[in-house]
Amino acid sequence: MFKKILIANRGEIACRIARTCRRLGIEVAGVHSAADANALHVKTIGESYEIGRAAASDSYLRIDAVIAAAKAADAEAIHPGFGGRGRGTRLHRPDA
Repeated sequence: MFKKILIANRGEIACRIARTCRRLGIEVAGVHSAADANALHVKTIGESYEIGRAAASDSYLRIDAVIAAAKAADAEAIHPGFGGRGRGTRLHRPDA
């Protein structure tokens, strides 16, 4: 089992993933755009990393920024959430 994961999504989906992880004893960290700095998922998750500007293409969809946030959080895995990245964009190890 992972000790800590980064949730690479926002809103209610990220909150639900965080609650489930915590019930399983897994620590969580999240990401947010500059526009979402005060959003519910940021407050719910607690540890969150800003990964870019408001547009999803400048933040949540930037795989390099998500991987950098996972490293900064010392996360062992990344949960993509649902929709967008969760539907098919693959994350690759940056050193592969």
